[in-house]
Amino acid sequence: MQTLEELFEHTLKDIYYAENAIAKALPKVSKAVKNAELKKAVDHHLEETKGQIETLKKVFKTIGKKAEGEKCDAAEGLLKEADGLMEEGKGIALDAGLLAACQAVEHYEIARYGSLREWAKVLGNEEAHVLLSEILDQEKAANSKLTNLAVTAINK
Repeated sequence: MQTLEELFEHTLKDIYYAENAIAKALPKVSKAVKNAELKKAVDHHLEETKGQIETLKKVFKTIGKKAEGEKCDAAEGLLKEADGLMEEGKGIALDAGLLAACQAVEHYEIARYGSLREWAKVLGNEEAHVLLSEILDQEKAANSKLTNLAVTAINK
């Protein structure tokens, strides 16, 4: 990669892969958690993630490219960590650990979408900027919801 356009496309493929991997992982997380509120939050985020995948397809169209993923080592690592928690975690540690793992994913997504949004702006791609801003706002709201859940219920 030598240009911002190339970096934008590469990172878009990266987050597209990540979102698809997350969509596959969330049902397993939902099944593993014991707290009803956390389960509801995970299920809600699964539906949001599916919508974000559709929005990312629109972003690809703004650059004249087919939506496709490129293996994302960061997402793979974060999801592997969640798998480990599901295998080893019990009781409150399971829910607290999975909530923290979900937040780690949210923080990764916030970082990626923040960069992509700003690059879209610099590249003059207003449509992508708007679409990526919508996803970024959803990710920030999901993270806030998880923080609130941790403070009010899970970590008590």
